Amino acid sequence: MANIKSQIKRNRQNEKRRIANKKVRSELRTRTKTALATAEAGSENAPEAARLAMKRIDKAANKGVIHKNAAARRKSRLARRLNAAAQ
Repeated sequence: MANIKSQIKRNRQNEKRRIANKKVRSELRTRTKTALATAEAGSENAPEAARLAMKRIDKAANKGVIHKNAAARRKSRLARRLNAAAQ
């Protein structure tokens, strides 16, 4: 445990951010899996699920949870898988 006051505060901040980032990443994975599952099932709300997944990826990139290039890569891979499942 740190003895320095500023480091104690920094540890508190890091823990809060870690929990917030974990929540965002978890939802990101959930939305992606849902979009893939609905596309493979041929559901009528597959485009909506895909839109929400893409939106979450963009939001995570804007918040700095994932890098912008990682977001672009994830969106590209998701789009490829969705198109393959649609055919």
